[in-house]
Amino acid sequence: MTQQALNVLGTALVPCSFDPLTGFYRDGCCNTDQEDHGTHVVCALVTDEFLQFSKMRGNDLSTPRPEYRFPGLKDGDRWCLCALRWKEAFSAGLAPEVVLASTHAKALEVVSIEQLREYAAA
Repeated sequence: MTQQALNVLGTALVPCSFDPLTGFYRDGCCNTDQEDHGTHVVCALVTDEFLQFSKMRGNDLSTPRPEYRFPGLKDGDRWCLCALRWKEAFSAGLAPEVVLASTHAKALEVVSIEQLREYAAA
């Protein structure tokens, strides 16, 4: 990545979380490129309800997986979610809040800025 990544607001992408360390590249940011097939670009504040929903959909985000440097998430953690999973949760009424400044602009290829603003964290 040679140029500065932008967020959904059109400004420089702000880190999402260093604890737990998030991002497809585990750099704390929701950076993406062609290697990120899941498009992990939505910086979300996960909730217990969302974690249960994701587990039911086949992606257990609460169980630690040290071999992938994954600590397991708990309610209130910030995490770079796949845009399609967030959209799926949105459609089910279970989308977690998002941090707009930390959500990569590529998310707008999957969800609208209006949808994201509706769930913007205070």
